Amino acid sequence: MKQIMKDDDKALLEKLIVEAERQTRAQIVMAVIRRSDNYCEIPWKAFAFGTSVTGLVVLFLDLFFPVWVTGATILLSVTAIIVIGAFLALLTVLLPWFARLFLARHRRETEPLQYAESLFLSHELFRTKGRRGILLFVSRFERQVVILPDTGVKDRLNDPIMKNIISGMKPHLRQNKLRDAMEAGLKGIVAALRPPLSDVPDNNELSDKIIEEEGI
Repeated sequence: MKQIMKDDDKALLEKLIVEAERQTRAQIVMAVIRRSDNYCEIPWKAFAFGTSVTGLVVLFLDLFFPVWVTGATILLSVTAIIVIGAFLALLTVLLPWFARLFLARHRRETEPLQYAESLFLSHELFRTKGRRGILLFVSRFERQVVILPDTGVKDRLNDPIMKNIISGMKPHLRQNKLRDAMEAGLKGIVAALRPPLSDVPDNNELSDKIIEEEGI
C-alpha cells in the first residue's frame, strides 16, 4: 500500500499521542483512510452531466445557427456528446477534487462515519479500562473527520465540543496539510479532557501507531 503520510509526520504525531495520553489518561488512536467508499456513481454522474450539457449546446447551435443536416453532422454531434461525457468521467478517476464535485453531501458524511465505526470495533477500542478509548479518524478523499469517544469520555467529548474540534481541523485538510490537521485535532481533544480522567489507570492499553488504510 502506498503511504498516505510521511514517516516523519507519523513519528511526530505518535510522540504527540503519547504526550496527550499522559496528560489526559485517555487512550487515543489516530486513523487515516484514503477513501471510505469507491463511490461508483461518481463517474456515471459526471458522464450524465457532460452528455446533458453537450447535448444542450448542440441543440442551441442547431436552433440559432442552422446548417444543412447530413449524416456527417449528426455523427459529429453524437460523437462530441459521448466523448465529452466520457472525458468528464475519466477526470473523476484522475482528479479527486473534480470527483468530489459529484459526491452527494449525505454520502460524504455517512460513509466516513460508517468506516470509522467499523474501525472502532475491529481494533477493539472499547476494551480499555474505564472505556476511555478515542478514535480520531480522517478520510482524505471526502475531507471528513470523525471523532468517536467511548462511553467513559463521551461526557467530556460531547457533540458541540467535537464539532468545534473538527472545525479547527477542516482548514488544514482543505490545504492538504494532514499532519497539521491531526495535530490540531489532538490538541482539541487534550483541551477537552482537562483536568485528566480520574479513577483510570495511567498505562498504555492501545497502540500509538497511526492506522493507515486505502479504504474501500
